[in-house]
Amino acid sequence: MRRLYRLFLGSIVTRGRVIGLLALGAVAVLLGIAIGASDTTDKLDDGTFTIAGYGLSLLAPVVTLVFASAVLGDPNEDGTLVYLWLRPVSRVSIAGAAALAAFTVAAPIVVVPLTISAALVGAGSELVVATAAATTLAVAAYTGLFTWLGLRVKRALPWGLAYVLLWEGFVARAGGGSATLAVRAHTETLLTRLADGPRRLIESSLTEAIVVPLVAAAIAFLLTVRRLQRQDVA
Repeated sequence: MRRLYRLFLGSIVTRGRVIGLLALGAVAVLLGIAIGASDTTDKLDDGTFTIAGYGLSLLAPVVTLVFASAVLGDPNEDGTLVYLWLRPVSRVSIAGAAALAAFTVAAPIVVVPLTISAALVGAGSELVVATAAATTLAVAAYTGLFTWLGLRVKRALPWGLAYVLLWEGFVARAGGGSATLAVRAHTETLLTRLADGPRRLIESSLTEAIVVPLVAAAIAFLLTVRRLQRQDVA
């Protein structure tokens, strides 16, 4: 497991990816500085909307998608995944090491700048804690989903972006049961409930906001293991 983890970690960490995505994280910090320096009378609402609108809607899913879709997707597409098949390694270990590697890289790039941004807003410690919790949960859920997606389809990046932009950005926003299947809706709820932010961002109960993304990640992990067990990579 440890060797697999190091192998996957080395395969997805490239200078271009890291620098480009760190730049996206820097934007979050700049937004926090701007709100903190502004004359707005409600920094909590402005900060919550910024973390939700930029962090949970764009930064968290995009960063996680880039790494998680590549961790098994790249070796699957170029044919090198077959070499793991030839070793006496359980498919659970392969899936676990891949997901852990993607999470290890994505989490700091997402959670750290957004938490710093929340602190710079100056709305209190509740927003900072809520941001750290919601963004960590978001990265965990997206890691499970996009690791499976990368293994399941070729060119997973556009498919993942379609999910983020179309389903979570438009369909789930229409309300109804569609929001239940959107990670973003639940992480925004967690953020808002923990920070006591604007009520209109709330889509579910606190329990649902935590449980649903974790269940989605677990199901996606099992689907990844199942795919690894059944896929013909010869």
